[in-house]
Amino acid sequence: MANAYLQGVEISATQFLDIWHHYDNDGNGYIEGKELQNFIKELQEARREAGLELTEAMKAFVETYGQNTDAKIGMVELVQILPTDENFLLFFRQQLKSCAEFMQAWRRYDADHSGYIEADELKSFLRDLLQKAKKSYDDKKLEEYTQTTLKMFDSNNDGKLCLAEMARLLPDQENFLLKFQNVKMPAKEFNTIFELYDQDGNGYMDENELDALLKDLCEKNQKVLDINNIATYKNAIMALSDGGKLYRTELALVLCADEN
Repeated sequence: MANAYLQGVEISATQFLDIWHHYDNDGNGYIEGKELQNFIKELQEARREAGLELTEAMKAFVETYGQNTDAKIGMVELVQILPTDENFLLFFRQQLKSCAEFMQAWRRYDADHSGYIEADELKSFLRDLLQKAKKSYDDKKLEEYTQTTLKMFDSNNDGKLCLAEMARLLPDQENFLLKFQNVKMPAKEFNTIFELYDQDGNGYMDENELDALLKDLCEKNQKVLDINNIATYKNAIMALSDGGKLYRTELALVLCADEN
C-alpha cells in the first residue's frame, strides 16, 4: 500500500501517516539505517513505475541520504519531499520557526494548563494554523488533520500530546527538548532542585535563577547539553513563564520525568 501511495501525484495526510508507519518499522520516531535505504529504493521504483520523474527535492534527498547508511530522518524531513496536498506539518514550521515560538504556542493552546494539548486544543491550534496559511478547509478536513496529528505524535496512545511529543514537529536542530529528554529527573529530585534554585523561595524562578540552574545542568551533562547554547535554552524555557515567572509546573514539562 505504501508503495502505491508513493506513486501518487498528491498524497493525503492519512496516506502520509501510512507511509511513515510502513518505513518506521521499529516505531522509534525515525526512519533510519536499513529503513531509510528501503524507503529511498522504493521511492525511486514507485516514481519510475508511475512514469514520474523525481522532483528536485527528491533528487537532493537521494543524493544526501542514498549512500549514508548511518543517516536518519524525522517526519518533518519526510514531509518536505513527498507531494502532500495538505502539507499541514510544513504550515506548523512556517508559523513556529524556533523552539521559543513553539513554547509560546504551547502555552497559548494548552488552555487549561494541564501540561497536555488535548484533541480540542489541538484542533484550535490547527484551525489557526490553516487560517494563517490562507488554506481552505472544512470541518471534516480539520478533523482529519487533528486525528492524523494525534496518530503521528501520540506515542503512548492516550489521546493527547505532551510537550515532548508535540515538539517532534520541530526539526531536530531546533528541538532542544530532544537533548533535555536525556537529563530529565524523577519528581522527588526535580522538586528538590527547584527549591534549591528558587533562591528567594517565592515559588517561581526568574531568568537569573533559571540561568544558574542551566549552567549547572550543562556542566553536569556536557555530553548532552552545550553550555554555549544556554541563552537559547533559557529563552525557550522562559517562553513557558507567566510574565517572567517560571512556576514549578511549567519547568516540570522540560525537566521532570514523571507526569505532573
